[in-house]
Amino acid sequence: MSATSISKISLKAIMQSEDTVVSKEVSMVEIEKVRVAEAVKAEAEKEVTKTSGALLSNKLSKRKTQIYSVLNVVLPPMFGILLLLAVWTLISHQSPSLPGPLKTWYSAIELFSDPFYMHGPNDQGVGWNILASLQRVALGFGLAALVGIPLGFIIGRFEFMSRMTSPIISLLRPVSPLAWLPIGLLVFKAANPAAIWVIFISAIWPMIINTSVGVSKVPQDYMNVAKVLNLSEWKIVTKILFPFVLPYMMTGVRLSIGVAWLVIVAAEMLTGGVGIGFWVWDEWNNLNVEHIIIAIFVVGIVGLLLEFALTQIAKKFSYE
Repeated sequence: MSATSISKISLKAIMQSEDTVVSKEVSMVEIEKVRVAEAVKAEAEKEVTKTSGALLSNKLSKRKTQIYSVLNVVLPPMFGILLLLAVWTLISHQSPSLPGPLKTWYSAIELFSDPFYMHGPNDQGVGWNILASLQRVALGFGLAALVGIPLGFIIGRFEFMSRMTSPIISLLRPVSPLAWLPIGLLVFKAANPAAIWVIFISAIWPMIINTSVGVSKVPQDYMNVAKVLNLSEWKIVTKILFPFVLPYMMTGVRLSIGVAWLVIVAAEMLTGGVGIGFWVWDEWNNLNVEHIIIAIFVVGIVGLLLEFALTQIAKKFSYE
C-alpha cells in the first residue's frame, strides 16, 4: 500500500476514535444531567414531604390545642356539677325528707310544663313569680341608678361634698337590707313599695362608691386642660369625667344588680304577694321541698344571667 492510502486509513481511524470519544462524552453529560434532574426531583419530593408533614403536624397540634382548650373549659364545671349531685344524693339518702336530684328533676319538668298558669291572686305559676320579682328589681335598681350615679359624680367632683357625705355613707352602708323593711312598711303603708325601697337602699351604695372613686382618679392634667380651655361644668362632666369614669360606674352597676337580686328574695318572704321569695315561703308552708330546691336553682340561674349580662357590658367599657 502506498503511504498516501495508509495515511488516509489512519486519518479515518483517528476521526472515528474522536467521534467515539465525543459521543461518549455527550452520553456522560446526558447521564449526568439525568442524575442531577433525578437528584433535584428527589430533593423536591423530600421538601414537599417535609412541608406536608409540617403542615399536618401544625394542624394536629392546633387541633390538640383546641380540644385541650374546650376540655379545659368544659370539664371543670362538669366535675363540679357531678360532685354537687353526688353530695346531694348522699345527703338525700341520709335524710329521707330531703328529695334527691332525680325526684327534683321530675318535679321541675312538671312545674315548668305550665309556668304561667293563674288560679287566683295567690296561686300563680313560677313564671309569673319570677317576672314579678324582676319587675321589683328593675324599679328599685333603676331608682338607685338615677340617684346613686349623679350623687357619685358630685361626691367625687367636690371635696366638700365628699367630706360631708363620707360619715353618712360609712354609717348606713353596713346596715342589713332587711333592717330597712319596717321603715318602708311604715312610710309607704304597702308591701310592694316597701320591697322596692329595700332594693333601692341596698343597691345604691356600690354605685355611689364606685362612681365617686372613678371621678377622684381622673388625672389632674385633664382638669388643668379643662381650666385652660375654660370649659363649663357640663362639658367637664360629659367630655372628661364621664368617659373616664364609665368603667368604674359599670362595675358599680354590676355589683348593685347582684345585691338587688339577692335582697328581693328575702324581702318578698316577709312582705308576701307575688314573687319568687313569697313563692319559696308558700312552698315551705305546703312542705313542698322539691319546689323549694327548684326555686333555689331558679334564683341562682337568673342571678347568674344578670351578672353575666352586666359583666359583658362592663367589658365593653374597660380600658384593659
